[in-house]
Amino acid sequence: MALNKAPQPYLIQSAQPADLDGVMEIERLSFRAPWSPQVFVEELSRTWARVDVLRDVAGGDIVAFCNYWLVADELHLLNVATHPQQRRQGHASRLLAHLIEFGRRAACRLVTLEVRRSNEAAQRIYRRFAFKAVGVRPSYYVDDQEDAVVMLLELR
Repeated sequence: MALNKAPQPYLIQSAQPADLDGVMEIERLSFRAPWSPQVFVEELSRTWARVDVLRDVAGGDIVAFCNYWLVADELHLLNVATHPQQRRQGHASRLLAHLIEFGRRAACRLVTLEVRRSNEAAQRIYRRFAFKAVGVRPSYYVDDQEDAVVMLLELR
């Protein structure tokens, strides 16, 4: 007997050029120094870069996105952001789980990222996924010279 699986309310897909307005809205609402649309256009054309969107299946809206690079046997997470009206619903965790699974399938050794020292909420999420703080990049963020905490997840 086949089980009737309930449809998933969210879908993670590779971003397409038509998704950039939704990504840019989230970017502008989430970061003090948002990237320009041109940066995301360039990311979509790079073979090593991925921009994935998490879409609400019912309405089709993009509620979160992540941007990461696959370089040799490492993944580097550049951005993960959720629309402010959609936060605290597990969207960042869904994207992180997706990213980690992608890394495992691609036989990556590790995932790295930088996060603002003051962004405790993001650091808590990363620690739940077993990321460890391994260093600090002093004055990393150009808008206010805040330090970045370097975090690493070993995949094998």
